[in-house]
Amino acid sequence: MALSLSRLRHPLISRSLRLLSSSSSVSRSLSRTSKSGIFSVGCDEHQRLTSLSRLTGVCDNSLKPKWFGIRYFSSADSSHIVIGMPALSPTMTQGNIAKWRKKEGDKIEVGDILCEIETDKATLEFESLEEGFLAKILVPDGSKDVPVGQPIAITVEDQDDIKNVPASVGSGTEVKEKKPIHQDDSAEERKPEPTSTDINASELPPHILLEMPALSPTMNQGNIAKWRKKEGDKIEVGDILCEIETDKATLEFESMEEGYLAKILAPEGSKEVAVGQPIAITVEDAGDIEAVKNSSGGRSASKNEQTTKHDTKTEVKPQKTSSKRISPAAKLLISEYGLDPSTINASGPHGTLLKGDVLSAIKSGKLTPKPYSAKEKASPSQSHQQSAASPESKSASASKQSDAYEDLPNSQIRKVIAKRLLESKQNTPHLYLSSDVTLDPLLSLRKDLKEQYDVKVSVNDIIIKVVAAALRNVPEANAYWDAEKGEVVLCDSVDISIAVATEKGLMTPIIRNADHKTISAISSEVKELAAKARDGKLKPQEFQGGTFSISNLGMYPVDKFCAIINPPQACILAVGRGNKVVEPIIGSDGIEKPAVVNKLNLTLSADHRVFDGKVGGAFLSALKSNFSDIRRLLL
Repeated sequence: MALSLSRLRHPLISRSLRLLSSSSSVSRSLSRTSKSGIFSVGCDEHQRLTSLSRLTGVCDNSLKPKWFGIRYFSSADSSHIVIGMPALSPTMTQGNIAKWRKKEGDKIEVGDILCEIETDKATLEFESLEEGFLAKILVPDGSKDVPVGQPIAITVEDQDDIKNVPASVGSGTEVKEKKPIHQDDSAEERKPEPTSTDINASELPPHILLEMPALSPTMNQGNIAKWRKKEGDKIEVGDILCEIETDKATLEFESMEEGYLAKILAPEGSKEVAVGQPIAITVEDAGDIEAVKNSSGGRSASKNEQTTKHDTKTEVKPQKTSSKRISPAAKLLISEYGLDPSTINASGPHGTLLKGDVLSAIKSGKLTPKPYSAKEKASPSQSHQQSAASPESKSASASKQSDAYEDLPNSQIRKVIAKRLLESKQNTPHLYLSSDVTLDPLLSLRKDLKEQYDVKVSVNDIIIKVVAAALRNVPEANAYWDAEKGEVVLCDSVDISIAVATEKGLMTPIIRNADHKTISAISSEVKELAAKARDGKLKPQEFQGGTFSISNLGMYPVDKFCAIINPPQACILAVGRGNKVVEPIIGSDGIEKPAVVNKLNLTLSADHRVFDGKVGGAFLSALKSNFSDIRRLLL
């Protein structure tokens, strides 16, 4: 980077004045600020010209492969850049150095391939964003699991600086990403805005600030479904203050203290309130309620006004750069996707369009194709007809497009379900095993229980008992994967999670110790838990945990399906509907003849880190054996 700062020496103050007096240097540095990254002069987090000990630059785009580099200046006559392991894919957290294309001492140009990095998806090439010389390789070929941001190499601008790079540079250093600091933002806008809950305690009488509680281990935010108490109401220990919709169910928030509800800070319907954020204020004496209301109300109004002003100020339009310098990898992507390079933001040195810029544009979906050539353009008559279209037809087509879809707001539960299922498919290696079992013995047992003992149970109740008995016989299947230890953990109890569809999303209440319970006991517990799940009244201990899940779609015309594992569990059994099929059976006379039987498909989705073919086969064999001799479950 041919800037005047590249030769920064002591004394610092005189050099800074000389830098500011040079208009050409300033213009070049500002150009680099808008295209290549964010360059801040100073130390710590304060912008002070009197301390030019370090110049830091980090590219500002979270979607593209990130260049981690810090430029250091010292009085030892050695300026250098520490290059960190880049994030070459959105899910990459670490990578392996497959091969270095450049050796120590080699000349580097913009766009040169420094090394090949093996990510979680593929082996990718790491391009240089700066010209200079490769002074030192910190992470050699074949290095495994190098975290994103860890220094991997050092570069310098002049070849003579290679010998001046200190040997200790890069050891134990971890490069951290820095958020961009917009120069046009005022200092006040960069400060955190005061919220309605930033109340000066000295101005208020004795009070208690109630915060959003963590009502489940996985909860990090919640919705205020309903306030049971109003402002000014008397509160006793154990009173229900409000109903909070968590990531699992709607739970009641009890008061731990007696007093009066002075002020509600998060009204009914508040969405995604973070755990720990204040939601109400209580006081001990009824006479203190008005003082709290007046203090918090004024601050709330000022906060809303400030937020509105701030939102109008921070609207930033993306800048498009018509770049003439395009890296080779970026050219290949542009030609492959047929993009217009003038519509893509360039972040490389001197306005160079990099591979990461194109990948970012492709991922954002805001793509502009290349302009059509003269041959591809419509004839003048056609263009005249298009321009002469009536405004009414245009407005009609626009209204049709706007009416073509409807936004449905997701509940907190559905948001968490979507996140967990995606994580499960991405992080858990799914193994699928399928088998057909004969349903006739189960149907016969169900009929006998109803006729002889007046016990009404569902097919799903009996399946829960069958699965629990199979897990008891094959304990290796009743396990989960401990990611921290990297090993399989066997569970002591057989706790079956059953999938229950509710208006807010899919819930999984748990039948604890199902292998020790009778079919009638399982049936009554399932009915009770399913009713609670549909009403959103499940307690945390009724849906947290579980060692095995069952998803039954037998009531729908679904013959077979594959379910997604519910982490941290290791498997889930998908149950389809029963179908009548004709298959040969051996009669009492020993002669094989065709007969109509009821068949049921079972598909097991298992974590392949826990289940191998042997364990999966043993579990399905135990299941099939239990279905064929269902009455022994009554023993």
